[in-house]
Amino acid sequence: MEDAYAKSVAEVLAAFGVDRTKGLSDEQVEQHARLYGKNELPQEESTPFWKLVLKQFDDLLVKILIAAAVISFLLARMNGETGLAAFLEPSVIFLILAANAAVGVITETNAEKALEELRAYQADVATVLRNGCFSILPATELVPGDIVEVGVGCKVPADMRTIEMLSHQLRVDQAILTGESCSVAKELESTSTMNAVYQDKTNILFSGTVVVAGRARAVVSGVGSNTAMGSIRDAMLRTEDEATPLKKKLDEFGTFLAKVIAGICILVWVVNIGHFRDPSHGGFLRGAIHYFKVAVALAVAAIPEGLPAVVTTCLALGTKRMARLNAIVRSLPSVETLGCTTVICSDKTGTLTTNMMSVSKVCVVRSVHQRPITDEYSISGTTFAPDGFIYDAGGLQLEFPPQSPCLLHIAMCSALCNESTLQYNPDKKCYEKIGESTEVALRVLVEKVGLPGFDSMPSALNMLTKHERASYCNRYWENQFRKISVLEFSRDRKMMSVLCSRKQQEIMFSKGAPESVMARCTHILCNDDGSSVPLTMDIRNELEARFQSFAGKDTLRCLALALKRMPEGQQSLSYDDEANLTFIGLVGMLDPPREEVRDAIQSCMSAGIRVIVVTGDNKSTAESLCRQIGAFEHLEDFTGYSYTASEFEGLPPLEKANALQRMVLFSRVEPSHKRMLVEALQLHNEVVAMTGDGVNDAPALKKADIGIAMGSGTAVAKSASDMVLADDNFATIVAAVAEGRAIYNNTKQFIRYMISSNIGEVVCIFVAAVLGMPDTLVPVQLLWVNLVTDGLPATAIGFNKPDSNIMTVKPRKVNDAVVSGWLFFRYLIIGAYVGLATIAGFVWWFVYSENGPRLPYSELVNFDSCSTRQTSYPCSIFEDRHPSTVSMSVLVVVEMFNALNNLSENQSLLSIHPWSNLWLVGSIILTMLLHISVLYIEPLSALFSVSPLSWTEWKVVLYLSFPVILIDEVLKFFSRSSRGRRFTLRLRRREILPKESRDN
Repeated sequence: MEDAYAKSVAEVLAAFGVDRTKGLSDEQVEQHARLYGKNELPQEESTPFWKLVLKQFDDLLVKILIAAAVISFLLARMNGETGLAAFLEPSVIFLILAANAAVGVITETNAEKALEELRAYQADVATVLRNGCFSILPATELVPGDIVEVGVGCKVPADMRTIEMLSHQLRVDQAILTGESCSVAKELESTSTMNAVYQDKTNILFSGTVVVAGRARAVVSGVGSNTAMGSIRDAMLRTEDEATPLKKKLDEFGTFLAKVIAGICILVWVVNIGHFRDPSHGGFLRGAIHYFKVAVALAVAAIPEGLPAVVTTCLALGTKRMARLNAIVRSLPSVETLGCTTVICSDKTGTLTTNMMSVSKVCVVRSVHQRPITDEYSISGTTFAPDGFIYDAGGLQLEFPPQSPCLLHIAMCSALCNESTLQYNPDKKCYEKIGESTEVALRVLVEKVGLPGFDSMPSALNMLTKHERASYCNRYWENQFRKISVLEFSRDRKMMSVLCSRKQQEIMFSKGAPESVMARCTHILCNDDGSSVPLTMDIRNELEARFQSFAGKDTLRCLALALKRMPEGQQSLSYDDEANLTFIGLVGMLDPPREEVRDAIQSCMSAGIRVIVVTGDNKSTAESLCRQIGAFEHLEDFTGYSYTASEFEGLPPLEKANALQRMVLFSRVEPSHKRMLVEALQLHNEVVAMTGDGVNDAPALKKADIGIAMGSGTAVAKSASDMVLADDNFATIVAAVAEGRAIYNNTKQFIRYMISSNIGEVVCIFVAAVLGMPDTLVPVQLLWVNLVTDGLPATAIGFNKPDSNIMTVKPRKVNDAVVSGWLFFRYLIIGAYVGLATIAGFVWWFVYSENGPRLPYSELVNFDSCSTRQTSYPCSIFEDRHPSTVSMSVLVVVEMFNALNNLSENQSLLSIHPWSNLWLVGSIILTMLLHISVLYIEPLSALFSVSPLSWTEWKVVLYLSFPVILIDEVLKFFSRSSRGRRFTLRLRRREILPKESRDN
């Protein structure tokens, strides 16, 4: 029954045909079970493991690599190659692909755990009335119409409509569902609110929430998927994972590269059709196969095999740095997504605030004989830790607060009229509460006030252990007074009282809603001299004005404290005793904002990131917090910036679109609203980060571009998220965004590095094939260069230091290309030089080297007809390993110099020195050592078809390689100049990575 909250108790019972005194009969239970189903969340079928594995290979570049590996193996076998030579290249490619597939499978498996962990919030058992008898049954056997009894500590087993209160009040902690910072009072009356959200349904007990005070009976109105928890599960199932911006760009790049590779391979093969019949090949078919091998080598050269591994490594290194910032990354791609985040939708409770209610202001009556009548104190400290000071209205710290009579009696009342516990958790190294947050806040206030009669009290308390300090002052008052009787809080009185005895003197302490307590007061306690004087109308009006200021302007949750001397020997209390009270003081408390949040909000604004505060709390409380943390900047009128969920839903489409562009606060929300907000922002091309900690947040966390769960949050929220904040701190998100931007910039740099290097390899093979030269590089050499000599420096580029202005520039657009316009032109030039330098090394050995044959250039480009002509040199010279060794060495060294170019996109090496990234310097040294090992260690040189080089040959390698730095310095100069910027504008629409906007 979806509208049980709007119906009376009698109507709900009649709808299910149940007698409130007997419950359902066995026949009715069977009938309802068939009609409504079982009270459990259905088991969701998980994706088979083999499907997850195959999914990782559903990528065009990966398919091309697999095809290249298979063809390479088949051609090797056709040529009679056996053993390691035939298997080396395919094996290396398959190992790389397997490693990347493993990372993908692990990530997707983690995502499915969120649905399983949602089951943990279902109750195990329930106390049910059936056939006139109460019995304890498994919660899964509940059906709509069952009458269930709940009490303190019970987990609500299904969605239920209250029908009878068995105590003065019933309070439920439904924070996992709504995010409300305090427990919620439940009632019997029906709700007439239109478009009611969970917070409005005050007569409904929601499945998975916990009863924290009172007892009641309720009739089950929804089970299984038809509960609030079930709707969250359905929302999570409907949410599909979105590809991250970088993943989309790499996919686009892969598609583009695949087309280019296919075109070049076909072109190389077609251009050389005339050479198929050359005698050196031994026939037309063998010639066709030879040039097909060249085309395959070209494909291997063009595809950056190491790119996925390097991207993964760079992101993993980023996650380590972020872990030091208390941001635990669960999904590697989400690291990069942080860099282009444009909107952060932040939960209020626990993220922007400490989620630790604390007393911030106290108002007492100073004296009736002089103005001002009242004294106001402010209290520092924003957590449950008993650390903080009390300041007077002038901002001066009170050295000995217990010397003020009103503060002393406030401490007594707060300690005795209290059912909560404050304790220190050594494992978590923090103070924790048991009970209501408001009562724990009073406990902490008692500790901050201290004890009377000891001049050394503040320093003496600091000498205690944290375990002893947690409740030292509270225990002192509890030992001084003996509790005799308690009048519990009730909704009609809105107060509670406790009768205490000390030295044959009975005193009643009371606390409650200010309007209720002050109405029962006839006297006031004066702070100047501790005297009790009659409460006049002027003083009452002054106190009410202070109360309105606390509750209105400051949006504090207020409690009034009072006492009354009772007749000696009285052993019990009645409601009639709560009269003729003496007013002690007014305390105002709030869930305080974290101290570092204001600066973090300002950092977001400077970085072009908008922050939207999302909360289940009421509008006025949330607006006050936004004012404190600077989210509203200097706005006086919040119209158009602050909306409740119902207000936003009621807007026409055009106004709703405008509201999304300006919104700062979204209050009174339930889970579906959070997900709706994320979807609406994403439709406006925003990259959304959403924070949350409750079960209710899971669908929105999963839908957001990056879901951020709190470390203290539920397992469901953590499983649905991409990142977990170990310290629950909003400021950590801002630090993580800065790290994400730096990681993206470095990722972009090494992608460009690898692309320019691969362009060089393609140019080398393509030009050699077109000119008719022998193979400058064999496939196994290309694979070595791509994996080892490219991979190490590319990974080290990930350690480039972030720019100093990284958090003062606006977020990049999602559809911005990784390589575009002028940049692609730059890397084409660099790539072309790399390829031509590699060929130049090859030609030099044949034509000019003292150790070479010194052939005419025409002989080199007609090598394939050598066997049919009379020559002065043996044709076997074209099988010598020296020329390809020189080519390979030029390619390696020129790429090392090119790695140095990528320390910065536009800054000269004269301003950013190589030693600014020692990891890059180290990787270049290690790469060169590996390359030298391949040249000079016998088994390796044979495997890679290379031979040792002489010092003369090394000098030529260096001469051919170094100019790449000079060329890029010139290009960087143009990039910094206006000419480069104009060129960028002209080329902007010719981007290598297509823009989504163009597709639309």
